[in-house]
Amino acid sequence: MAAAAPAAGAASSEAPVATATADLEAADEDSREVRVLQSLRGKICEAKNLLPYLGPNKMRDCFCTINLDQEEVYRTQVVEKSLSPFFSEEFYFEIPRTFQYLSFYVYDKNVLQRDLRIGKVAIKKEDLCNHSGKETWFSLQPVDSNSEVQGKVHLELKLNELITENGTVCQQLLVHIKACHGLPLINGQSCDPYATVSLVGPSRNDQKKTKVKKKTSNPQFNEIFYFEVTRSSSYTRKSQFQVEEEDIEKLEIRIDLWNNGNLVQDIFLGEIKVPVNVLRNDSSHQAWYLLQPRDNGNKSSKTDDLGSLRLNICYSEDYVLPSEYYGPLKTLLLKSPDVQPVSASAAYILGEMCRDKNDAVLPLVRLLLHHDKLVPFATAVAELDLKDTQDANTIFRGNSLATRCLDEMMKIVGGHYLKVTLKPILDEICESSKSCEIDPIKLKEGDNVENNKENLRYYVDKLFSTIIKSSMSCPTVMCDIFYSLRQMAAQRFPNDPHVQYSAVSSFVFLRFFAVAVVSPHTFHLRPHHPDAQTIRTLTLISKTIQTLGSWGSLSKSKSSFKETFMCEFFKMFQEEGYIIAVKKFLDEISSTETKESSGTSEPVHLKEGEMYKRAQGRTRIGKKNFKKRWFCLTSRELTYHKQPGSLLGKDAIYTIPVKNILAVEKLEESSFNKKNMFQVIHTEKPLYVQANNCVEANEWIDVLCRVSRCNQNRLSFYHPSAYLNGSWLCCQETSEGALGCKPCTAGVPADIQIDIDEDRETERIYSLFTLSLLKLQKMEEACGTIAVYQGPQKEPDDYSNFVIEDSVTTFKTIQQIKSIIEKLDEPHEKYRKKRSSSAKYGSKENPIGKTS
Repeated sequence: MAAAAPAAGAASSEAPVATATADLEAADEDSREVRVLQSLRGKICEAKNLLPYLGPNKMRDCFCTINLDQEEVYRTQVVEKSLSPFFSEEFYFEIPRTFQYLSFYVYDKNVLQRDLRIGKVAIKKEDLCNHSGKETWFSLQPVDSNSEVQGKVHLELKLNELITENGTVCQQLLVHIKACHGLPLINGQSCDPYATVSLVGPSRNDQKKTKVKKKTSNPQFNEIFYFEVTRSSSYTRKSQFQVEEEDIEKLEIRIDLWNNGNLVQDIFLGEIKVPVNVLRNDSSHQAWYLLQPRDNGNKSSKTDDLGSLRLNICYSEDYVLPSEYYGPLKTLLLKSPDVQPVSASAAYILGEMCRDKNDAVLPLVRLLLHHDKLVPFATAVAELDLKDTQDANTIFRGNSLATRCLDEMMKIVGGHYLKVTLKPILDEICESSKSCEIDPIKLKEGDNVENNKENLRYYVDKLFSTIIKSSMSCPTVMCDIFYSLRQMAAQRFPNDPHVQYSAVSSFVFLRFFAVAVVSPHTFHLRPHHPDAQTIRTLTLISKTIQTLGSWGSLSKSKSSFKETFMCEFFKMFQEEGYIIAVKKFLDEISSTETKESSGTSEPVHLKEGEMYKRAQGRTRIGKKNFKKRWFCLTSRELTYHKQPGSLLGKDAIYTIPVKNILAVEKLEESSFNKKNMFQVIHTEKPLYVQANNCVEANEWIDVLCRVSRCNQNRLSFYHPSAYLNGSWLCCQETSEGALGCKPCTAGVPADIQIDIDEDRETERIYSLFTLSLLKLQKMEEACGTIAVYQGPQKEPDDYSNFVIEDSVTTFKTIQQIKSIIEKLDEPHEKYRKKRSSSAKYGSKENPIGKTS
């Protein structure tokens, strides 16, 4: 066979997967924890053809949200005055809980009233894989309150014999509604649910009602209702209790969930329908059911065209095994920088296999960073890019594996650098109302273009000055890679004295600072999306900064702007002083001297945002117990206070030193009847905090756990509920200092600046290779073809799509990858079988979805 040629060479070489260690084979997976981790990334691109207003002003101010079922976890900026808004916002987050639907809602912003939901795209969790990695136009569907459901119901049905007072035997249906789980929030708060239980047939509709449960999304009803199914004449055999077929086929139990509206109309939360004939073969039936939308027979089959939404969605669900399973794959990946040529390495092949290189880059960069292997790998793949670059002016301008690896690296290690460099001036810009519009077409009435130019120049100068003075804050990893890029560019284009600078500026200015300026929310430099005027200001600043940083533009007499007004404005900066300053800055961040990051001496800014805290030492009564506060976490302390610029009183800021944190854990909803709560247990009273959604709560818990993981006095046990009214709600202990009743959750990686779960990243890479087995097979065949084919190698279509510089080495690496994947398949398949067998259909983990 054609593929046999390189096989001989590959067989004699050492392979990290030739043998499996005895302890790995003997590992009992059933006794080990397998982590099921979900993540979502993608892009909300744009909407089009939205319904216009009926009045003279037909335009809308639109934004889009991402919801897990009914819980909002992400919101875009508002795009003003458009029926085809262009959002272009990327998102990424871990999904911390189970969900049924991933939904995208398009809203019309309303300042005075509630925002209007124009339409939605709702995708079932099991259908997400059908859209993964593809940009797709989805038609917007109408948003009907009767279709907005989530949660599940635990139900039990029984058939009983009943002897009446006159001695005859009747048949009775027992309906036990036990509990619900995961009901939606109503106006941001837990609902007040109750259920109606009906026995419905052709000529009957008997309805009963549960009690209202206050402020909970997981109500425990435990109420039993009785219905007569057939009359005594239906009972035919005393030896066997049986319901007549004609009766059982016509009856069904319907459970409707409602939120009690008190003085306003009750809100429908969902329904289930269970035919009584489920008891045909068994007199008892018990199961969990997913709530369903209400049937609406009066609804018109034809709806208005609400428009459409273009999305790119990548959902992943990974089963992360214990660490020892990933040893061979990690070893093979970490050898990649040393493989000659690098195109034959496992890491490079991964990039070749993935349709979207970002799928490969995200886990690969983190894994290589974690093991200090990213600099040599990025250098090697960047050298491949340079071989194909013919014009020095286009150096590192494409979206190759090299440029994407560096982009992701800068996001990971450069977060603190951006905060200390850009955040103060960005805060000033966003919190001021200075107009900086210099486009004559976009000027508002009363604007003075000369004043606006001065405002814009002031901001550009201030930001530029801050950047060029920040070289000592630039992380070491970035400096090391910039040094390598600079040296390679100078060697590739020896006659161009500026290319060594443009190679570095194309990353640090164009792909790092300029992007962060125009989108501060994405880089966690601002808590919310700026308004439209501020976004315009930031866009103009970003354009100027990236052009100032481009050595190629600075070395010419003209700027590269297409807009005339920007060309005129940029003339203010075409001075030798700016060129000298950029050159000096690029020299400093790409020097040969490796230095420690300034983050080691300065407190590292980790996270900030608005949440609610429970007042300490006050009564439980009333909403005033919970106050909205601004939280900020650094590597040294957790602080909270009112919004910047306001005072709480004598003490404007409350501080908890990180060294005093003993544990960070979730707080049970039953404590205060509020979702998404967690507790920071420290040397004083526990701090109870409510986040805005489950994703945000999970992120805060993770980062607080990381930063305090190495504290000497961390707790081993904690109380999952609050201490209220003289006792712990969880264990009823009366002493406030009583030992916790539940073990604390497992520790997490201690590195607070580069938070990397290497097992998770390696599992993601395994999943990507598994999805690409067909491409791996084709690449393997191409290696064999090249090895035996003596003609021109670029002709055959079989391998022209792959970069294969050394067919024998590439063939060997592919064989190693396939062998590793095959070995990892075994424990994954074992876990899948165990999971599917343990999650019985109708269980809480696997509820019944359709009851028709």
